[in-house]
Amino acid sequence: MSSAYSITASVNPPRAVYLDFPLGHTAGKAHDKPLQRRIIIDTLSALDSIQVPGTMRRLSYQWSESDDWKDRVMRPSTNSGGKTNDDRIERFPEPQYQLPEDQQAAEAQMTGNSCPGCIWPEKV
Repeated sequence: MSSAYSITASVNPPRAVYLDFPLGHTAGKAHDKPLQRRIIIDTLSALDSIQVPGTMRRLSYQWSESDDWKDRVMRPSTNSGGKTNDDRIERFPEPQYQLPEDQQAAEAQMTGNSCPGCIWPEKV
């Protein structure tokens, strides 16, 4: 499932389903369980029926009646004084973890300790 068409197309997965919704809402709108259920059912059905490798099927759901939301997504706004209201989360060059256990699990995978069959790039 993807809400990022160009990124998904560039990695050429064996099969994919694309939903033109804002990033982070790939399974539907928050608290709209009937919509989420329809999206998941349609996604599973599409993934099951795709026969040609590399096919990306687009689901026909719409986020809103117009595409105006695309002009605001992922862009900071400006207030009446011309100051930028950038409420996006700061980006860091090093990985951020929610819990210490997450960091330990990730580091174990990077050293190959928890995934003997995995190949990971060496730490620089």
